[in-house]
Amino acid sequence: MTRTVTLCVTVGCDGSRASRAAAEWAAREARMLGLPLHLLHVREPDHPSRTARSGDTADALAARHPGLDVRAEQFPGRPADVLADLARDAALLVLGSRAPGRVGGFLADSVAHAVLARTERPVVLVREGAGHHDDTESRMPVVLGLDLAHPDARLIGFAFAAAARRGTTLRIVHDGDRRPEGEPPSASPRTLRRALAPGEILRPWREKLPDVPVAEEDLCGTPGAHLVDLSREASLVVIGRQIRAGFGARLGPVAHAVLHRAAAPVAVVPHV
Repeated sequence: MTRTVTLCVTVGCDGSRASRAAAEWAAREARMLGLPLHLLHVREPDHPSRTARSGDTADALAARHPGLDVRAEQFPGRPADVLADLARDAALLVLGSRAPGRVGGFLADSVAHAVLARTERPVVLVREGAGHHDDTESRMPVVLGLDLAHPDARLIGFAFAAAARRGTTLRIVHDGDRRPEGEPPSASPRTLRRALAPGEILRPWREKLPDVPVAEEDLCGTPGAHLVDLSREASLVVIGRQIRAGFGARLGPVAHAVLHRAAAPVAVVPHV
């Protein structure tokens, strides 16, 4: 299979309402990043194609976003295989999803789940109906769920950069100074990692992007529920997923809750 070698924002298109929302979101993100937009339409053997063609979507996006480099391609094969393969040369992969509250949420789409399990690129899942919004919504905060015991540079950097592009606040939810009940401060390597204060962890990005307002808050209740609540007034929710050989996507309970119930687009950033 021939892969694109130009760094771009890639979006999977199948003509559905959800994929159109994803394409519109991806077009705005590509403009902010200064990257081309690559629309991929995968045709499965023995599966009828939707009437909306990726070329039509590309023309419409180019008209709405003058100056954006948009190209569309069609490939035969299984969507998860093709998308995961081509995502390797993308800065970002964007996929559509049904709206929250409908049965299955984001992961009802087996393609999205399979792609998450296989790609090491950031994936953004955009809910159905979220493609078009006004400037007020685009200026809503970016929300980052951060585990202070395992702070990952790629995850934090992605969230800071997303907030900087939007000119908005980065709202960071972390687990504060929590540790398992009864465990002394020096009982384990995990607890030692928790000794790092949020300020120490975030200092490099605050210095690099001083114009990004940062609002920190301790976790209240369960992490998934807290992030879902914040997603209702967010332009983007950023969460991580751990890459471990032989363990697939390693989506934990927090990621599952957010992916199933979040109202805003969700960026899943893989990390070691």
